[in-house]
Order: sequence, then C-alpha cells, then structure tokens
Amino acid sequence: MSSTELRRTALDATHRALGATMTDFAGWDMPLRYGSEREEHLAVRTRAGLFDLSHMGEITVTGPQAAELLNFALVGNIATVKPGRARYTMICREDGGILDDLIVYRLDEPGAASAHYMVVANASNAQVVLDALTERAAGFDAEVRDDRDAYALLAVQGPESPGILASLTDADLDGLKYYAGLPGTVAGVPALIARTGYTGEDGFELFVRPEHAVALWEALTKAGEGAGLIPCGLSCRDTLRLEAGMPLYGNELSTALTPFDAGLGRVVKFEKEGDFVGRAALTEAAERAATQPPRVLVGLVAKGRRVPRAGYQVVAGGEVIGEVTSGAPSPTLGRPIAMAYVDPAHAAPGTEGVGVDIRGSHEPYEVVALPFYKRQK
Repeated sequence: MSSTELRRTALDATHRALGATMTDFAGWDMPLRYGSEREEHLAVRTRAGLFDLSHMGEITVTGPQAAELLNFALVGNIATVKPGRARYTMICREDGGILDDLIVYRLDEPGAASAHYMVVANASNAQVVLDALTERAAGFDAEVRDDRDAYALLAVQGPESPGILASLTDADLDGLKYYAGLPGTVAGVPALIARTGYTGEDGFELFVRPEHAVALWEALTKAGEGAGLIPCGLSCRDTLRLEAGMPLYGNELSTALTPFDAGLGRVVKFEKEGDFVGRAALTEAAERAATQPPRVLVGLVAKGRRVPRAGYQVVAGGEVIGEVTSGAPSPTLGRPIAMAYVDPAHAAPGTEGVGVDIRGSHEPYEVVALPFYKRQK
C-alpha cells in the first residue's frame, strides 16, 4: 500500500512537525517513534507520555435491545455493565476462534430509556468487528453505527498523568475508576474521559471530535511540560504492553485460538441468559481445557542479550515445546523478554532448561509469571 492510500489521523501534521518516524499500521500512517524508543518508554514508566491512538475503531450500538444484541454478539455479559463503566471482552466466531478483543463502554445516563454503548476494536480488525456486529444485529431492535470517523483518540499515560489532566479539567478524576469513563471538558474540548490503559501505568484516554484533536494535543503538551511529558509512538506502546503482560491481537490472540487457549477463558460468561455466537464451541473448548490443558502463555526473560521475535521456537531437552508470540528488549528490566505459548509441563515459573531457538542457537531463558512489570500503587 502506498503512503497516498494510508489513512491519516487528525494529528498527522503535528506528528510530522515533531519529526516522527511514521509507519503503516493497519492501513493508517502512524507515528512509530519521535526520538528514542527507550526514552519514550521510560518517560511513561516514570513521568508521562502522550499518544495518538486515533486508529482504533469506534462502533456505536444503541437502541432498546442494544444490551441483548451485544450479549448475543460477544462472549461477555454486557447487560450487567453499569452506565459509566467499561468491560474488556471478545468477539468470537461460531467455532470459538477470537475475531478481536474489545473494550465496551456504556455511555447512557442511569435510567435512560435506551442503552448507548461504544465498542472499541483494534485498528486491524475494526471492519471485521463492524461487519460481524451488523450481521448479528438482525432481529434485534438496535442500531450498529460505524463511528470510526467521529472520534480522535488521545492517551496520556504514566504516573504524572492524573496531575497533568487535572490541570485541564474539572471532571472528577479521583472518582473515575479503572475501566470506567465519564463525559467532561478537557482544555475547553468536550471529551469522553476513560481510564482503561494499555501500558501498565495509570492514565487516561480522551475520545474527542477530530477537529478538536490538535488543540487538545497542544494543551496536554503545554500542561505536561513541567512534569516531563513527551510524545510517544507505537513502538514504545508495544514494549510497555509487553512488560505489562497484555495480549496483542495478531500475536497472542487470533482466530486459531479460543479464549480458553489464550488463558482468557474468564471473559466468557456462560451464565448469561440466552444463546451467544460461539457458545457451543466454547463450551467444548472449556471442557477440553479442563482435561487437556492447552499451551500456557508465559513470560520468558533472557539470560543473554539476544532478542527473541514472534514465531521463534521455544525448546527444552532438544524438543520444541512452544512458540514466542511477542519479544523485545525490556527497557525496565534491562534484558530481552518474550511472551510465549509453551507446553504445560514447562510453564511453571523457574522451570529449568528452557531456551529460544534464535537462528539455530538455543539461547537460555528463564520462565517467569506474567506480567513482567507491575506498577506500585
């Protein structure tokens, strides 16, 4: 795909003016880094970072039967999400394979006559999720609307982010729980303020109209000057989420895996009323996982310096026991790390004799529990 065909966010000119290295990500021209990936990563861990996430896919679901539709279309129990809260869930195929992992926000006021949800899909899967929800809406009194062009999405992440945002809004940030969202005004801009970060740090996501994105970016940049906030690209977002043990669709999640294969069976709510797409297949997958545990997603920390990459084989005793799904140097740990699916017999933290085949050389790795990094609260 040529650069002329790539979609550009409302902040495109801002990124170029900042000297960002741009990259094609799921059909969008996105900032990979502005300077040093390591400096951007450490800024989020110790101070604050500002991200453009406008490539994410927003889909609005409204109507008297919006909750019933989402309960049928997704594996979670969306009917129990209270106004102002959000839930992590998945949308699966009839065979149980994961189409995408999602965050669903309930945006209507308590007591409203009609429910209002915003489904946020990964950029690479937004059209697939939109098509599936539209198809699954047949027979429900609910509307599915493509709102990808209606929002820009900025995120400020890191320990200094609450103070930075508080200086620009009178919204009740102290009362905003993790996995919640509330409407507010930030630097004079109407926004949905959410707290569902993907970095392992505290932080906020700001959904605004695209025409307000530049003014909000500039206001956040100015407000964050004294706190050490810097712009951050997708490269450090990946190493941050890897350290935090958070799955990435296309790496740890795919249509070849069910939520139970991915160790995320807890998101499937069999107890909810009515049928849902994939229920029968997922029931079988749950029973299979109970009797024949699938490969387990584990953390691997290098004893040497060589970096593992997705697709590399994990080995022990001359046998292949698994496969790396994500790997990178960890700025926080100072060593290469990876997530990998491995056979249950080799999944316990501290298991000896595990290595990664890096171009024919079996490099030694330590098996550790996920996440690699957990912030001190």
